[in-house]
Amino acid sequence: MEKELIINSTPTEVEIALLEDSKLVELHNQRTNSNFSVGDIFLGKIRRLMPGLNAAFVDIGHKKDAFLHYTDLGPKLRSLIKYTNGVVSGNLNNSRLDNFKIEPDIIKTGKIDQVLDKRQPILVQILKEPISTKGPRLSCETTIPGRYLVLTPFSDVVAVSKKISNSEERKRLQLLVESIRPKNFGVIVRTAAEGKKVADLHEELTLMLNKWDSIYSQMHKSKAPVKLLSELDKTSSILRDILSDSFNRIVVNDKQLFHNIKSYLSSIAPDQVKIVNHHRTNRHVFDTHGVTKQIKSSFGKTATMPSGAYLVIESTEAMHVIDVNSGHKMSSNNQEEAVLKVNMEAAEEIARQMRLRDIGGIIIIDFIDMKKPEHKRELVKAVRQFMKKDRAQHTILPLSKFGLMQITRERVRPEVKINTAEVCPTCNGTGKMNASILIVDDIERDLNFILQARPKSKLILKVHPYIEAYLTKGFSSIQMKWFRKNLKWIKIIPNADYHLTKYKFFDKNDDEIRLN
Repeated sequence: MEKELIINSTPTEVEIALLEDSKLVELHNQRTNSNFSVGDIFLGKIRRLMPGLNAAFVDIGHKKDAFLHYTDLGPKLRSLIKYTNGVVSGNLNNSRLDNFKIEPDIIKTGKIDQVLDKRQPILVQILKEPISTKGPRLSCETTIPGRYLVLTPFSDVVAVSKKISNSEERKRLQLLVESIRPKNFGVIVRTAAEGKKVADLHEELTLMLNKWDSIYSQMHKSKAPVKLLSELDKTSSILRDILSDSFNRIVVNDKQLFHNIKSYLSSIAPDQVKIVNHHRTNRHVFDTHGVTKQIKSSFGKTATMPSGAYLVIESTEAMHVIDVNSGHKMSSNNQEEAVLKVNMEAAEEIARQMRLRDIGGIIIIDFIDMKKPEHKRELVKAVRQFMKKDRAQHTILPLSKFGLMQITRERVRPEVKINTAEVCPTCNGTGKMNASILIVDDIERDLNFILQARPKSKLILKVHPYIEAYLTKGFSSIQMKWFRKNLKWIKIIPNADYHLTKYKFFDKNDDEIRLN
């Protein structure tokens, strides 16, 4: 599978598009003035304790107090508080934990007011960005992530990623990391560490310990709230988390960011520096690589698939409902097989849509009804397979009695929402239509359906003059492409009475071919 990262940088924001096999699967946007992102570490101050919620509200400098639930405190809370108080007061003169005595774990079923006090300083890490009217969500289980390892203070556990399936490699990494980890620091071995030498892992571990030293020096005798460690910018964090040998190209339009990315890659993956390209033309980088068109076709209430089937996506703050529709083009002698085919296509598109829009919370999917149990099992298996590429934690339940599938997916940032509708040229802005950039795709999809249903018919296509010129200009025109593909000449006639996105197919007798 080919992976590409297309980056559009402006003075106010950075947009990042991740493409897999030329298909847009993730879209990230980072404003340059953003002060809060997942992974940032703060010295906060307890503002309020809420025993009824078993949670606390913490001041970290955000306009809304951050939320800290008891379940996010972590078992090592007492050690964390002891360390925080020692550093802030100046009584602890060493950042390392070699001589630090680890305190007993807190119980899982305890109460927030039994372990925290109002106004006390506390070391916290952002778990979820502010969403809607809510402030950030916090955790006291501090982690410092790297490309190969994740450092976890106040722990002695070495855990190896489950995605490393080779038992000998797992054992090698376990023993290797156990031999180099410092006392009272746990380590999580990431999938990217597979096959790496001890020198690579030791070098990264040293860098992470330096970050811990930096946290200590900033926290020493400081007053909350204060940011102690910033997560990498969005571009670098995505590179760190998803960069692999399957990455083929990174394209960036900003010269300074281009050099920054090359410099960052040279430190984490020197052999990958050559895949970074600088986009130098005046044309928008997203237009050049087909990202803009995919954004237009992928967002909005309706998402259409190549077969003509489509999804209707409705959202509330806590729940999302996705309805699968076959459209008017599903024709097959075997109805059950046709329904399964549409559902399988929809399953792949739904997995992509969830990653692309970063849909989180509860997702209810209404697939087209199927009668055969084996088809239902095949669909559930396919959904799980398609969602394996999703880095967000998720749970997929089998189809219910009513044919509904329930999915829960981790939400760490607001859902990506892009308005793709354009002002209608025929009503001066009083109504809306689908994005005009997709008109040729719609025509081609209908043309393929007609040619399958009526392979011997002579076809005439009537369109707006602008569209006619676009389809017919040049020897390598779209009209010629259709001819070479189907060995049938499609006559195209301009009609000035048609609005820009209106088109109709006719047969040789000038009778309209209706698709509805």
